[in-house]
Amino acid sequence: MDSTQECKEVYSKYTPYFYITQKARYERQTIIREIQNETKRKLIVYYSLGSIGEQDVAPFTDLLHRLNSDNTDDLDLFLHTNGGSIDIAEKIVYMCRYRSKSLRVIVPERAKSAGTLISLAADEIVMGYASELGPIDPQIVMTSADGKMFQAPAQSYIDGLEYISSKIEENPGSENVYFPMLSNINPALIDTCIKAKDRSKKFATKWLCEYMLRDDPCKDEKSKEIAEKLCNVKEYLSHGMAINPTEASEIGLKVKFLDHDDPLWQRIWALYISYNWLATHEGKGIVFEGDYASIIF
Repeated sequence: MDSTQECKEVYSKYTPYFYITQKARYERQTIIREIQNETKRKLIVYYSLGSIGEQDVAPFTDLLHRLNSDNTDDLDLFLHTNGGSIDIAEKIVYMCRYRSKSLRVIVPERAKSAGTLISLAADEIVMGYASELGPIDPQIVMTSADGKMFQAPAQSYIDGLEYISSKIEENPGSENVYFPMLSNINPALIDTCIKAKDRSKKFATKWLCEYMLRDDPCKDEKSKEIAEKLCNVKEYLSHGMAINPTEASEIGLKVKFLDHDDPLWQRIWALYISYNWLATHEGKGIVFEGDYASIIF
C-alpha cells in the first residue's frame, strides 16, 4: 500500500488530530492483532510499574469485556509486574479463567512475586531469553523507628523468633539477654507472617494442581513441592532473584520458550518496548490494553 492510499484509509476512520495524538496506541494495537492472528488466541495486556491492587479490577473487566460470551476464547495475558496483593492477583485469575477457555501468561521481561503467582495459574507460561519469574515468599511492610517504610520476608520474622527460642533452650537462664529482642516482637506480626506464607503456598498449590499440572498423575505432590521451593528463602536469598526460563522448567513449570529470532517473540518484544517507552519517557507506568480497549495511567 502506498503512502497516499494509507493516508486515505487512515483519515476515512479518524480525524488527523485524533490519529496523530493516538498513533502510538494504534500501532500497539496493530501488533496485538498480529500476535492474535498468529496464535489464534485473544491477547490482553497488563503492564505495570506499580503494585497489583484493587484499582486494577475495573480495567481488567474492560479488557475481558469483548471475549466471547460463551467463554470459548483461548486467552493470552501479556504480564509485566513487580508484584502486589495476593488476594487481587487471585481475583484477576478468577476473572480471566471465568471468561476464557484456556489461559496462557506471556512474560516478556518480568512477572515477580504476585505476578509469578498469576503465572502459576496459567496452563502454560510463554517466556524468552529476557524473561524472569521470581520467588513467591510474601513480604511484610513495616515502619522503622525513623518512620521509613521497608519490606522484609515474612519467613525472616518467623526464623528470627525460632532463632531466639533455640538460643534460650540451649542456654537456660539466658532469657534476660534476649528479652530486649523479644519485647520488640509483636505476636500478631508473627501470626500475620505465618498466615501470609501459608496463603502464598496454598495459592500456588491450588492453581498448579487445577491447571498447569492437572494431567500429571503426581500433581498433588508436585504442586506442593513447587510451591514450597518458590517460597523457600534459603533457596532464594533475595525476593528479587530472577528465575529464568530454564530454571522455571527445571522446577516443573510448563514453559514455552521462544528464541530471540522467533517472529512471535519479536512481536512480543516490540510490544514490550513500546510499553517500556511509555513508562520511561512519558511517565505512563500502568497500561491495560487489548485490540479494542486501551486504559493508560
